[in-house]
Amino acid sequence: MELIHRGKVRDVYADGPDELILVASDRVSVYDVVLPTPIPDKGRLLTALSLWWFEQLADIVPNHLVSAVDVPAEFAGRAIRCRRLDMVPVECVARGYLAGSAWSAYQSSRSVCGVELPAGLVEGGRLAEPIFTPTTKTPPEQGHDEPMTFADVVATVGAAQADQLRDTTLRLYEAAAKIAADRGLLLADTKFEFGVGDGGLILADEALTSDSSRYWRTEDWTPGQRQIGFDKQLLRDWAADLGTWDKTPPGPEIPPELVDETRRRYVALYERVTGTSWR
Repeated sequence: MELIHRGKVRDVYADGPDELILVASDRVSVYDVVLPTPIPDKGRLLTALSLWWFEQLADIVPNHLVSAVDVPAEFAGRAIRCRRLDMVPVECVARGYLAGSAWSAYQSSRSVCGVELPAGLVEGGRLAEPIFTPTTKTPPEQGHDEPMTFADVVATVGAAQADQLRDTTLRLYEAAAKIAADRGLLLADTKFEFGVGDGGLILADEALTSDSSRYWRTEDWTPGQRQIGFDKQLLRDWAADLGTWDKTPPGPEIPPELVDETRRRYVALYERVTGTSWR
């Protein structure tokens, strides 16, 4: 095996010409900066949750998974063997609620990634219908991911693939949101990454994890304010509220009590979504 890429939270190894080993670490990033404090079990939790979602959504789009068990022993439980794909240079985000960077964009321009929205919306509010709000895939050493309009996506990958990315992203979001709702959760937004193989789109990387999505409990949802999430928004809010960090490396150390609470929320989400206890 050869380490070919170290991302913010994942390490990628080549294992032959056609397969990769994707290893989820316990590293955590906010605002595209890796923080120095790991979250225990995070890599295992995200891997297990992705595997569960890959199975649920396989009838909508194929995924890159080859095996969850045929991986090196030292990575067992937090790695998958997957197909090597030509990755699409767009991060595909679907939003059903107004939160995070979308709320900030709405406040300044009443639009998100070129999608015009009506006046009078509030933070955490439900949108009339889910919207596609893509971003660039920018390497960490080159800066932050930047919002894209649909026209930008067309210019990047062509009209046919742009339509396919938008349609597939929204279909995945709507299916996942329904599954989440059946479990008493609101799926506020989520990010997908796709590759191309066998002439079509393949779902890659992770799926609907606490790192790539915002989940809120239905009973906690209160439009007009920050929501209580089962995701890393807790860490984003903490980092933003520090007032002493400019969102550039190095990131701040996470306090022990916040590490524990973050892990608790990741576990709680896994158990609520899958209906199984975390080991």
